[in-house]
Amino acid sequence: MRIVADLHIHSRFSYACSKEMEVERLAWWAKRKGISLLGTGDFTHPIYLIHLKQTLEPAEEGLFRLRAGERDVRFMLTVEVTNIFRQDGRLRKTHTLIFAPSFSVVERLNARLADHGKLAMDGRPTLRCSARDLLRMVKDTAPECEVIPAHVWTPWFSVLGSLSGFDSLVECYGDDVTHIRAVETGLSSDPAMNWRLSTLDGVALISNSDAHSPRKLAREANVLDCELSYSGVLGALLCRDPTRFLHTIEFFPEEGKYHLDGHRQCQVRVDPTAIRQRKQRCSVCDKPLTVGVLHRVTALADRVVGYTPTNPIPAKYVIPLEEIIAAALGQKPNTKRVVTAYNALLEEYGTELGILLDHEEEELARATPPRILAGILKARRGEVRISPGYDGEYGTLALFDDEVDDGNSRPAVRGARAR
Repeated sequence: MRIVADLHIHSRFSYACSKEMEVERLAWWAKRKGISLLGTGDFTHPIYLIHLKQTLEPAEEGLFRLRAGERDVRFMLTVEVTNIFRQDGRLRKTHTLIFAPSFSVVERLNARLADHGKLAMDGRPTLRCSARDLLRMVKDTAPECEVIPAHVWTPWFSVLGSLSGFDSLVECYGDDVTHIRAVETGLSSDPAMNWRLSTLDGVALISNSDAHSPRKLAREANVLDCELSYSGVLGALLCRDPTRFLHTIEFFPEEGKYHLDGHRQCQVRVDPTAIRQRKQRCSVCDKPLTVGVLHRVTALADRVVGYTPTNPIPAKYVIPLEEIIAAALGQKPNTKRVVTAYNALLEEYGTELGILLDHEEEELARATPPRILAGILKARRGEVRISPGYDGEYGTLALFDDEVDDGNSRPAVRGARAR
């Protein structure tokens, strides 16, 4: 069975998240996007957990569906937690995903985690224990749970981030690293960037949206061929077998908000090769630059750009359909003209991911305005120019020659093409 899984999202109880981030609305959006399986997010939050219990019912083994409403979409119980701790003389800040198969498991785990932080403070709780202690705690409490380092390259909060992370998974987890079977690449990197590190050869590379609003669902996701169940999904997700883990859906990493080094306050972004010559200082104010994902990957990589492993899991790059329509119409996303055109295409073709990735050009041409169709095809071919993101600022895309260029744009890099 073909499954599109987006397993890292948040609820309305997480900081800076839309009030629409509740399972009824999420299921409605997931159906439109073409998502089969969605993480619930935030199962540690006591109020949200009550809501999940009231609105979801068991479906297949370890998965859930709505009691009423859009019942085709499945949910897996998931959460992202923050750990802030000192290790090896440095302050560390990491984000970690936890997947669980049942509410009873979640309740046992929450009881343990509550000893290390206030779970009601935020949907993504802050825990005062190390990432390794968290891993041990989860595996001791519920071995069937999966623990996955989130967006592993993000500078501020990740296992390998430049500002508070480690230089390897082993440095963080020690002998317990054998329990880490996957990492999430994050929006600012793609699988090809991660292939450059031989230390990541033993883990699966997964992709999720980290959505804070429903419109952001499936901007990254995982496409699997497996049984629809908790064990079936995890088996395919972790197997590193392209006959079962069919491909990831990827953001263009240059669009990620930490791709390049930079200083947002001074609107300075710098290519990593140029930064080395300036000792990572802002050219305007001389404050330290935030070292981005590309720089960090390059610093830790032991393989050349373009290295490809045997039997890699393919990656397919997408630009959200509303962004393509907005560029084609010269509008901002979520304006009336864009939403009208978006809804018309969904009415005709079914799902957003189907339009972006699956339908043939001839079929799309039947009911898609020519300029919007041109944008969809350009995105598929990677014919995109991007002013890369830096220091918390998302990159900006240009699909058409008549779009304004801020002078920082460059052709998007898909997969292993040279940087």
